[in-house]
Amino acid sequence: MIKGNASLQTQSVLVTHAFLSRRHAVRFLFAGTVLLLLAQAVSAIPLSDYHKRIRQAVTALDSLAQSDETESVAAYDTRDVQTVAGVRALLPQTESVDWNGTSFSVDNSWLHQELDKFSADRSAGRYDLLRRTTERLKAIDERIAEIERPASGTTGNKAEERRKLAEILQRPAYARKNALEGSALSRLIDRFLKWLQNLFPKPKPISSGSASVISKTAQIFVIALALGVLAFVLKLFLPRMLRSRRPKRKGKARARIVLGERLEPDQSALDLLSEAEALARRGELRAAIRKAYIALLVELGERKIISLAQYKTNRDYLRAVRSVEPLYGNVKQLTDSFERHWYGLAQATETDWLAFRSAYKQALR
Repeated sequence: MIKGNASLQTQSVLVTHAFLSRRHAVRFLFAGTVLLLLAQAVSAIPLSDYHKRIRQAVTALDSLAQSDETESVAAYDTRDVQTVAGVRALLPQTESVDWNGTSFSVDNSWLHQELDKFSADRSAGRYDLLRRTTERLKAIDERIAEIERPASGTTGNKAEERRKLAEILQRPAYARKNALEGSALSRLIDRFLKWLQNLFPKPKPISSGSASVISKTAQIFVIALALGVLAFVLKLFLPRMLRSRRPKRKGKARARIVLGERLEPDQSALDLLSEAEALARRGELRAAIRKAYIALLVELGERKIISLAQYKTNRDYLRAVRSVEPLYGNVKQLTDSFERHWYGLAQATETDWLAFRSAYKQALR
């Protein structure tokens, strides 16, 4: 009885195993079918979809050239990595593009190479590389748009359009012509060499015996002409370069006028404050406050906090330090005291002078 039960259990396990194996086989078969269908579906994408991906890649790379003020460095680095990965996914290294029933093989490997360089570069020059890569994608975008939208009124030659599209899609080094043009200096040199070449008539066939003599003569002439041009350029620009490198002589210091007070070129704020102390000892407290206030302005001018000028008033100087705290509060107190005792003709006492001198020292700490 026990053997019979064991036999039944064994058969049941075998049936279950066979059933599960069939289920797995069906699943694998279904998955393989789906993969084959997907492979066929993605084997060639429409040209319009490829064009759309190009534009999405341009927009994504353009966003990397911009950073919000509130965006942290870590957040930008994360967005950098994600954007580059997204562009790689949008445009695989190789893919097929279908247009009007014809399949074209597209080589996007140049883009992946440029993105590799961009990701590895941590210098400021990486953004120039990003700009050039974006410009190349924009150029491809423009050329595909020309293929998709032929000029109005013309039916277009399908074979010619296919040839142009194949050339656009299969050229990995595609870029704008302007991006490959040389610098202004190289273009100028090329123009000069072409002009120099046009000075000589096209040579006629000559005998081999006289060829070496003429060749040497031409070489000597060209070298002499180049030396002459170089000498002319040096004569024209060398004196200017030497003059610009000479240290400029400082002009003779001029006397300054502050609030109507004429100050000598070498007269410092410390000298003016000493004069104010002397006036206070003689009992000329009103004049001492005025002299000390001018010393304050001179000291602020020497510290490059304000700029002194003959036409400026005490209120102009006060407005110049409005944004500097706590200096503004101290200067306002001294300005009010100066106006009250000098322009208001208020009687100055020893207490007023001591308070002014104390506020002066407080302001210049």
